[in-house]
Amino acid sequence: MATTSHRAAPEHTHPDDVPVLTALAALADPVRAQLVRELAASEDWTRSCGTFDVPVGKAAKSHHFAVLRAAGLVEQRDEGARRVNRLRRAEFDARFPGLLELVLREGTMP
Repeated sequence: MATTSHRAAPEHTHPDDVPVLTALAALADPVRAQLVRELAASEDWTRSCGTFDVPVGKAAKSHHFAVLRAAGLVEQRDEGARRVNRLRRAEFDARFPGLLELVLREGTMP
């Protein structure tokens, strides 16, 4: 159940509004690729930002999530003090058929 938070709600870009180069740039970074990989292996809305095992601090992780939102890959919502995530796989696949599948294949992600 979503509750209100002291921070502003995240802004999301729909994949239909994302240029292909923006999507490719978002997926090219190793930290963002790891975030996407972990989200792809998780149920929607079960992973809070703090549960990802990436080698960056909190501020850098927030930046990486902002890039993923701007690329139409991730949707976030606040649940109390936690910000939970889901991979926008269906929407992203509709915009860029096969791209996410290709980069999630074993050995193709940084």
